[in-house]
Amino acid sequence: MKTKTNVFLLSLALLTTASLSSCNQSTSTSENADTVETSAQNIEVNPVAHSKQFPGAELQITSITAEKSGTDSALLTVRYTVNNFTLTEHTEDSNAVHMANSAEGQHIHFILNNTPYIALYKPENSVMVKLGSEHSLMSFLSRSYHESIKEPSAFVLKHFRVEDDGRVTELESPKEPAIFYSRPKGEYSGKDTENILLDFYLANTDLDDGHKIEAKVNDSTFVLDSWSPYEIKNAPKGELKVQLTLLDKDGNALSGENQSITRTVTLKD
Repeated sequence: MKTKTNVFLLSLALLTTASLSSCNQSTSTSENADTVETSAQNIEVNPVAHSKQFPGAELQITSITAEKSGTDSALLTVRYTVNNFTLTEHTEDSNAVHMANSAEGQHIHFILNNTPYIALYKPENSVMVKLGSEHSLMSFLSRSYHESIKEPSAFVLKHFRVEDDGRVTELESPKEPAIFYSRPKGEYSGKDTENILLDFYLANTDLDDGHKIEAKVNDSTFVLDSWSPYEIKNAPKGELKVQLTLLDKDGNALSGENQSITRTVTLKD
């Protein structure tokens, strides 16, 4: 009887210790860092299932021009050429069924200075900019449900200056690793809140060189070690804050331009 009592007490102590450890632990990381789950909100970030591939998809910028408008602004116009990919076509893929999907089909993500992207359904876009201003422009092809095409020729990154007279001068692109935020974006409601695409575009790294991405979703922290799309699950209704930060090989945050970006989106019933 004494032996049984000791075993029972030992089991109870171990159970109590495990329970306290679980309560005090806010974040746990999987072995490959692809999925991290925080107990406070049970938010998950998981790799997206295999998506339809577009081998040979190509995006080119054919021209970047600007025309003075008023005393301090210019109308910037960017024109593209798209090969082996059809804009406005609906992407036939299982992911299109359970993610927010554009009724207008496949498109180009136009990201000027890492601000929220503009979806382009025709191969050109015009925006107002200040004279004497410097800009980075990331453009890439996107499936209809907003997941980026990560083919080697499916993106273009440009660094340029709009001079005081309206001329566009192309500048050398930075060599440092950079991240450009894509999704989530805007407002989500109903079924679209169940599986929220987390997607981004990289320059000068593909994470195979030891770099990683720290993704903070509200109070949950995730470390991502592969350049692939992810989905956010179990997110609470209301404002959802997402911060993406590039980390070096030692896990330290990089602090240069286009190396950390924060956005807030809204989830509704």
